[in-house]
Amino acid sequence: MKTQSSNLIAIIGGGPGGLFMYKRLVETGAPGLEVHIYEKNNNLGCGMPYSQDGAADEHITNVSGNEIPQLVTTIQEWIKTVPKDTLDKYNIDPEKFNEYKVLPRLLFGQYLNAQFKLLLKQAREHGINTKVYYNTTVRDVVDKPDQDEVVVVTDKGEERYDRVVVCSGHIWTTTHEGKVKGWFDSPYPPQKIALHANHPVAVRGASLTAIDAIRTLARHNGRFEKDDKGILHFYVNEDSSDFRIAMHTRNGLLPAVRFHLEDSHLGKDTVLSDEEVLANREQNDGFLSLDYVFEKNFKAYIRKNDPEFYQKIANLNMEGFVDLVMTYRENQDPFDLLKEEYVEARESIIRKESVYWKEMLAVLSFAMNYPAKYFSAEDMIRLQKTLMPLISVVIAFVPQSSAETLMALHDAGRLSMITVDQDSEVIPHEDGGAIYKYVDEQGRKHQTHYQLFVDCIGQQHLAFNDIPFRSLVDNHTASHATLRFRNANVGAELMNEGEKPVVKGVDGEYYLIVPGMAINDHFQLLDKFNALNNRIYVMAVPLIGGYNPDYSGLDFSEAASAAIIEAMTGKQLAEAS
Repeated sequence: MKTQSSNLIAIIGGGPGGLFMYKRLVETGAPGLEVHIYEKNNNLGCGMPYSQDGAADEHITNVSGNEIPQLVTTIQEWIKTVPKDTLDKYNIDPEKFNEYKVLPRLLFGQYLNAQFKLLLKQAREHGINTKVYYNTTVRDVVDKPDQDEVVVVTDKGEERYDRVVVCSGHIWTTTHEGKVKGWFDSPYPPQKIALHANHPVAVRGASLTAIDAIRTLARHNGRFEKDDKGILHFYVNEDSSDFRIAMHTRNGLLPAVRFHLEDSHLGKDTVLSDEEVLANREQNDGFLSLDYVFEKNFKAYIRKNDPEFYQKIANLNMEGFVDLVMTYRENQDPFDLLKEEYVEARESIIRKESVYWKEMLAVLSFAMNYPAKYFSAEDMIRLQKTLMPLISVVIAFVPQSSAETLMALHDAGRLSMITVDQDSEVIPHEDGGAIYKYVDEQGRKHQTHYQLFVDCIGQQHLAFNDIPFRSLVDNHTASHATLRFRNANVGAELMNEGEKPVVKGVDGEYYLIVPGMAINDHFQLLDKFNALNNRIYVMAVPLIGGYNPDYSGLDFSEAASAAIIEAMTGKQLAEAS
């Protein structure tokens, strides 16, 4: 039953997103505030990526301590409190540790868990009551507008709240896993693919998710050793002599290597202000221009900070810039390029000098994420087709040790990349594993059977009808995320072609359906009439991917929680205090 508190708030998901949301609530210090946190596992803060659900000892973060948004204590402060046996396990000397170091993911999870515990203590000191539901799965979220409350339904019962913030993170859907031997719909948890594989393995994708799978598979089929020059080598186990991994990608590209960031927080101060967004929309038929964002949040900073590179792109629009960069990458062997970028990144870190255009691409990705809901459908299609594929490659920020792992495996003849066509298929094999059907770059057809297949395309944006909290969909609490076409003729043509999800609204306009639910600037749900819901907030990225096309990790969690708390404190929390 709901308590007498007028400020009873539920946070669904106790991972990094829930951590930042809880931090915002604690910072309000609002008397009478009560917070309930629902976590499907038995630890707070870690989420999937930093717990055993998403990492093993071989996995490391792709961010360093100086890039982490402010919590209670810094990594550098916390590392001095870690037991010696834990530090020894990861070969960490606290006296030599600095904020530019990346961490093993499981150790970083311990840091986030420690931060949550400190926040729980702060909450008690502020008189904020907190109840944590561990090992509890949320089945549904049911809005009750007549009662001005929200019901959270779990596998153990239900509770009623004034407001609910959905912070659940990764959602891995399954197709054939568990039914087809040797087929895995994701590499998580990594223990399931910690397998002896004396045969070729197919990996779909070349993202950070793929690198996670490669590190796990390699560790269980061989060993890595450095020579006297510090170069890493891979030696396959005797009983895994036929072990090798083939990555299958559509663009034939590996993600770029992590380098020194001049601005460790990726230009959070460069996000367009409300006034700038509004001014541009007023000049642009109500839309935010993607070209304006590209010029403002990318080229303008390049011109100021890297004039030499700016001269190469000064007269290029977004498509021209992407074509320039992608052509250069595509014209090189991916592993040769990896070695080249590894050296470039190492020099960047030693000199503490950024590879500026790459850093600004990350800034652009962060800056355009928040106002993306104001793009026209035409600009969103351009973004999805042209810019996002480049962004996903360049700003993955593969840690140096992961790059060394890939190079060692490739040099040992154990890792290759296969470029497949857009119509490639992966089909379950009746005897287990998968058949990979594709056409190569020379136009030749292939149909290869692999005993082991791991899908590593990473977390996908969920379609509206795949939202796990069914009442939000069935009761029309939420609505499809859509973007209006600036040119109705373009929308009508695409709808007739049937290649894009386009609908005609009751207003006669044409709309592009994008993934997930519609939200406003404060991450409040919007219904089909575009009316905001002041009881339900959603910052779970897989559920709102249409209006938040970029995954920004901890930076996103910090920014989204700030927007949510701004809306909350404008109402009940402010009144209570």
